[in-house]
Amino acid sequence: MQSTTTTGLDLAKDVFQVHGVDGEQNLTVKRQLRRKDVCAFFAKLPPCLVGMEACGGAHYWARELERLGHTVRLMVPRYVKGYAKRGKSDAADAAAICEAVTRRHVESVPVKSVEQQCLLMLHKTRAGLVEARTKETNRVRAHLAELGIVAPKGPEGFQRLLAMLREQASSAIPRLARLALLPVVAVLDALAQSIAELDAEIRGALKRDETSRRLEAIPGVGTMAATAFAAVANEVRGYRSARHYAASLGLTPRIEGTGGEVTLGPISKQGNGYLRRLLYLGAKSRLGWARRNPGKADLKLLRLLKEKEFKVAAIAVANQMARTIWALLVRGGTYIPGHRPAVPAARALGCR
Repeated sequence: MQSTTTTGLDLAKDVFQVHGVDGEQNLTVKRQLRRKDVCAFFAKLPPCLVGMEACGGAHYWARELERLGHTVRLMVPRYVKGYAKRGKSDAADAAAICEAVTRRHVESVPVKSVEQQCLLMLHKTRAGLVEARTKETNRVRAHLAELGIVAPKGPEGFQRLLAMLREQASSAIPRLARLALLPVVAVLDALAQSIAELDAEIRGALKRDETSRRLEAIPGVGTMAATAFAAVANEVRGYRSARHYAASLGLTPRIEGTGGEVTLGPISKQGNGYLRRLLYLGAKSRLGWARRNPGKADLKLLRLLKEKEFKVAAIAVANQMARTIWALLVRGGTYIPGHRPAVPAARALGCR
């Protein structure tokens, strides 16, 4: 193990697999480790390059191994798969990771801090609670619709149904139906309280973080999007250009074709779906406001609404928002409405 320079670590819940090689790519270590033995093993190993797939628990182990003096590189799992040999086993996966970590073109993921992971946890938990609230809301609507009790769409209409359920003296809803649905109403109340608490914590994070406040100034980027993108700021800075980052979020068309004929399809929907959804909802909000207030709206948005379908226009605006976020995180500064990049001197003189 004294000559080990590169190590691949296949993560698991309890049984980990290690594959190490020296500078000549000769095998130096190949063994299993129990969870409690991982830190002790790497503490005895001389500082080396450790590769891992970016999966559950990877950021925790990356921080632990970096404290021991190792250089850790987290890689996108789908790019590691191409280096796996025949058969599926922990040993084969560790060997593939050890091979892929030495390749420059295999994309890596920056290691997140504990604070960044906790902030993202707030967002993910809130998204799950909102999904559960929607599910329970639909449950109440569906059951009452079977009895011919239907309310208008939207929160206001649903509040009417809740008021009818809570009114014990009302005879509009049968007793057994009320008995069946009141527990669901209690669940909805608990979900609403939990979501409100998480919203308050996210707003507090926005006030404390300077990066989040700078991102919030971008039109269409609200509290949720600003704090979410601030939590993944290190990942955003890893992209070469704004165009590459927007493409990584799946906001660009899929390119298909052969023989010189290229076809642009729908958006690829690659990358982080939660971040993409936040940008899309923000873009829809901007376009909706522009359509309702044409006299105050940006002429670019009005022209986009005239030339494209609403959802297609929303994707275009979301793409531009992603590029603006990349520029603020990589180049610093604050958002300036209507800002245009400086024209290089050669172009200003008409040179090519």
